Amino acid sequence: VGGQALMEGIMMRGPKKICCAVRRPDGTIDLSESEVRTHWYNKIPLVRGVCNMADNLYSGYKYLMHSADISMTEEEQEESESKLDKWLDEHASPAVQNALMTVSACLGVILAIFLFTFLPTFLTGLLGNVVELGRWPRVILESVLKMAIFLGYMFLCSRLKEIHRMFEYHGAEHKTIACYEAGEELTVENVRRHSRFHPRCGTSFMLVVIIVAILINTVIFALFPVDNVFLRMLIQLLLLPLVVGITYEFNRYVGGHDNPVTNFLARPGLWMQNFTTNEPDDSMIEVAIASMKRVIPDDPNEALY
Repeated sequence: VGGQALMEGIMMRGPKKICCAVRRPDGTIDLSESEVRTHWYNKIPLVRGVCNMADNLYSGYKYLMHSADISMTEEEQEESESKLDKWLDEHASPAVQNALMTVSACLGVILAIFLFTFLPTFLTGLLGNVVELGRWPRVILESVLKMAIFLGYMFLCSRLKEIHRMFEYHGAEHKTIACYEAGEELTVENVRRHSRFHPRCGTSFMLVVIIVAILINTVIFALFPVDNVFLRMLIQLLLLPLVVGITYEFNRYVGGHDNPVTNFLARPGLWMQNFTTNEPDDSMIEVAIASMKRVIPDDPNEALY
């Protein structure tokens, strides 16, 4: 069982159902359900990592937009709705709007690739034009810049008021999943006692992607030195599916086992969640519980990771 924090809500995904629970302005909880689709690639290691990431990005953006519509009052929706949004609602079909949603998700991926991959390589190339950098100093500097930009980005996000509240829902999601996995009854009191840190988290995935990319790029560029900045960017882009595939399998293994080795490997991702999870209030936990109860399978064995 996994989930995602939303605007005033949480999406929980079980083995058969997905439930999106959002707190309405009047205090009630809106619940919407859908069936989990199975795909052929879920049985193919490495390939399933890239495919699932693309699917999760699209569906996550869709649920996020849905939660924003539910959680805002009519006045807030009118204030936040742009002229483009109004024009699309009046003239564009649902299929066109879904296509634009896919494009928006893709643009987000492109921005992430630029920030965490291309920008460090570009900045290192600029410095290389001023100061002569050897093979290893260049690799080390690129790695340090990637990690620094990623950590700085996550830190700045956590300072935004709206994102801070979403991260509280993120904490409620983790606590509720932990309570369920511990075999305890899903009550606010029980959920409250559990940790807001969980090894199967998108934040952990993002951090491990950066680490795996650094390791693979270090090996590749150490064995096959490439000085051209744009060629280095192209190589890193071509290696990205492999990086994502390895990261997915790593997180899947670590999240599905509890022993000293996997606990040690999970520590960097858990530490990263200090930025992306906050302690929730009881109303947020109630939303998480409402969503979780809709996706729990009748047979507990179906929920094994």
